[in-house]
Parts: sequence; structure tokens; C-alpha cells
Amino acid sequence: MAENEEGGLTDRKFYPADEEAGFAERKAPSTPQTRHPAYKLAFADTDFLLREELRPVRFQLELLKPEMLLDEAGVGSTLVIYGSARIPPPEAAKTALKGAKELPEPDRKIVERLAAKAHYYNEAHKLARMVSEKGIIERGQRQFVICSGGGPSIMEAANRGASDAGAESIGLNIVLPHEQSPNPYVTPYLSFQFHYFALRKMHFLLRAKAVAVFPGGFGTFDEFFELLTLIQTGKLKPIPILLFGKDFWSRVVNWDALVEEGVIGANDLGLVTWCETADEAWGHIAAFYDLDR
Repeated sequence: MAENEEGGLTDRKFYPADEEAGFAERKAPSTPQTRHPAYKLAFADTDFLLREELRPVRFQLELLKPEMLLDEAGVGSTLVIYGSARIPPPEAAKTALKGAKELPEPDRKIVERLAAKAHYYNEAHKLARMVSEKGIIERGQRQFVICSGGGPSIMEAANRGASDAGAESIGLNIVLPHEQSPNPYVTPYLSFQFHYFALRKMHFLLRAKAVAVFPGGFGTFDEFFELLTLIQTGKLKPIPILLFGKDFWSRVVNWDALVEEGVIGANDLGLVTWCETADEAWGHIAAFYDLDR
């Protein structure tokens, strides 16, 4: 007898949950008891799963689902790319500059500053494409798979770079009160949506072997400084942190003042590596892991 035939040594003795759910749907007669929500299978009862008391279960589900699907996809490690959702691609920057001529000066300057950062879209795209084209495989798993927040701008550039290299990439979207959807370059079966910021941030770093950080706002600051804290406190082993845009970051964060005030150590500044180009970034990653450039 084949081992997977009914009655064999290794066949399942219980029906899978999806089959049991099908039995429940097909066989239940319509009565006041079966129509009541209390009769629903707990795992098929969305209203029950969304109750306040079920938050720990939802945490676990949001941790497990991406972890299991990434394992099944053979993703061994990632190159995470953080950055603004507002920096325009170069072609859009030109259009924005033309339209800004008649704006009040404060608004015009904002458009000009964002447009001046448009070249980082190209660098994020180039870095993602460069790394994806290398197709590094180790122990049967894909390494340095591009991972972004799945949104527009710098995130789009990252996923687009991987797509242009013919490679798959990951997008970790978050549910927000305003409309939010994945950019079109995220690989569909690696496109995940999160309710909890904490679980999303965990998945950014669980497989990360390097992180490239481009200019950005509150979201980028949040993810970047949490990463610095994890490494500074020894909760995460050191990995390359490639910080793009020294002029921007030196203007918005007074690094030297943090040292002078004694709230960080001078050696903590060594946690980041300054970059301006994709080639520089890959050079640092390759040197850190002793890889061919």
C-alpha cells in the first residue's frame, strides 16, 4: 500500500480545517441554532476574531502569516530599503517644478526641496536592481531579496528596481485611515498588509542582512532609529546600515550635539555608513559579508 493512501501509515487521521469548514457549511440545516453567530466555527468567525480580547491571537496571526509565506517562497534574507513616500521620481519632479512657479514662496520651496531629492529615487532603483541581478543563493535560499514598505516614491523605486531585474520583491504595507495600496512592482504573492505597526517592523528586520535608509519623514525616522536602538543595545547583531543623503540627515539631526550632550557615545555614530550612490552601498555590503563585488 502506498504510504499516502487512506489507511496508510502516514495519512492524516483528522480532516484539515478547510475541509471541516466545508462540511459545516454544507451539512448544517437552517435552524435558529445554526443561524446564530455562536454556532460558527471559531476560526471562521470574523466578528469573533476581531473582538478586543482576541488581540493576542491577531498578533500571532500577523507574525505567522508572512513568516510562513516567506519561508515557503525560499526567502533567506532581505535588503530592506526605507525612505520617503513623498520624494518624486525625476520625471515627476520636473513637472512639479513647472507647476510650482506660481505657488507662494514657502510652498514653492518645499516642492523645490523634494525635487532636489529626486535623484535618490534613481539610486534606490539602481541599488535594488543591482543586488537583484546578482541572484545570490545560499543553502538553497534567496539572499538579499528586496523588501520595502510597499508604498510609493523610494519604496516604489526599490520594488521597481527588483522587477526590472526580473526578480521578485517584498512589500510590507500597513492599513491607514487614508487610502493605501501596494505599488505595482511588488510581487503579488509577497505583498503583505499589516494592521499592527509593531509586527510590520518585526518583519522588516527578522530577515534583514542590510538596510538602506533614504531621506524620509516620521515613518522613516521611526524605523531607522528603532534599528539603531536595537543594534546599540545589543538586541540585534550589527548589520550594514547605509544612510543616504548626508546633507539631509545632518540638517535634520544634530548628531554631534547628541554626543556632546552625552545621550549617545561617539562610537555610536559608527553604526551608520554614509552613502550617496548605489555602488557605494553595495561596496559596503559586499565588504561586510566578504562577497564578490
